[in-house]
Amino acid sequence: MNLTRTAYGTWNGGRYMHFGEAIDEARFDACILRAYEKGIRTFMTADVYGNGAADEAIGRSLAGVPRDSYCLVGIIGHDFYGGARDGQKGFPRFTDPRLRQPRDFSDYVRMATERSLTRCRTDHFDCLMLHNPDSIGYSQDSVWKAMARAQEEKMAERIGVAPGPANGFTLDLILCFERFGPLIDWAMIILNPLEPWPGNMALPAAVKNDISLITRVVDYGGLFHDDVRPGHTFGPRDHRTFRPAGWVDAGAAKINAMRPIAEKHGLTMLQLACAWNLSQAPVKSVIPTLMQETAQVNGVTPKTIEAKIDELAALPSITLTADEVERMFEIGNNKGCMELKGGNPAHAGEPLPDRWPLNDELLEIAARWKIEPARDLTCTHGRAA
Repeated sequence: MNLTRTAYGTWNGGRYMHFGEAIDEARFDACILRAYEKGIRTFMTADVYGNGAADEAIGRSLAGVPRDSYCLVGIIGHDFYGGARDGQKGFPRFTDPRLRQPRDFSDYVRMATERSLTRCRTDHFDCLMLHNPDSIGYSQDSVWKAMARAQEEKMAERIGVAPGPANGFTLDLILCFERFGPLIDWAMIILNPLEPWPGNMALPAAVKNDISLITRVVDYGGLFHDDVRPGHTFGPRDHRTFRPAGWVDAGAAKINAMRPIAEKHGLTMLQLACAWNLSQAPVKSVIPTLMQETAQVNGVTPKTIEAKIDELAALPSITLTADEVERMFEIGNNKGCMELKGGNPAHAGEPLPDRWPLNDELLEIAARWKIEPARDLTCTHGRAA
């Protein structure tokens, strides 16, 4: 079964990723099943979430559901089996030369996939994705031969790439599309009406290489759920505290400017964001983060995560007009608003796991796709005029 228009991720509910209030295990499992019962048919899990616990939740929650009635996406790439966690940076990628060499990549992919499948109580993923690759993961044949081997061995029907967790990786993703496009079926990127940049720069390459996209952070850190408003207080471990000061106020004003379009089509703001994403040619699936906010602020009562599941599941098949799509892009245009990850003209020195200098190959890709790194891949907000 291929990925569907709406999808549910095991980072929801704050249990394994710090967004909002962490719901308990019984409610977490019930939410997965609720998503299925309401009509969401794609479920995504990463083996590193809870060091396998999120996989186990999928296995428990969907144990009584016919396996051919839903699409299961597994994500592997962070080596929590043999690697040591580096604080907030998490576990190293399995491609880290300190852990193994290319000749050992296939053994790792097989092992990690088999263990994830066992925890999910299934014998195959409908799609297996490479999680948060480093520069080796985007560019090296040995990595994608290992992923293709898992597909050949029937552990996965399709394979794909899931960059992140931050914005960026633009040229690296295009490189991956061009070099391994015949192997790659799906890619996951960050995209929403308030964060069209830099994800929009990879869309034409996805179209050219016949790669479908699933988009995450559709909710823009919860703002499109309409229960995060100016004055909202986030918990001390909430990942959204890493966003720049004033982002809620600025985002809320832009969302209000988009609200008439939602009202015209009878959509909630989350559904409008999903519809905008799905209006982009290669985007075939949306997977917003669904979280339970922690407190009432300024009279705004947080929606339950169950209500957010129902809202996503009820997404109607509405096509926005080209003018509406462009108008929302103009309102939300965030070009230059942050430092980007991946190949970056501002990075000097040794490559890091999530950021590295531009090399000749990436510069050639930039020229071919008319991307000027100094203009299109740099942070300009706050720069003196």
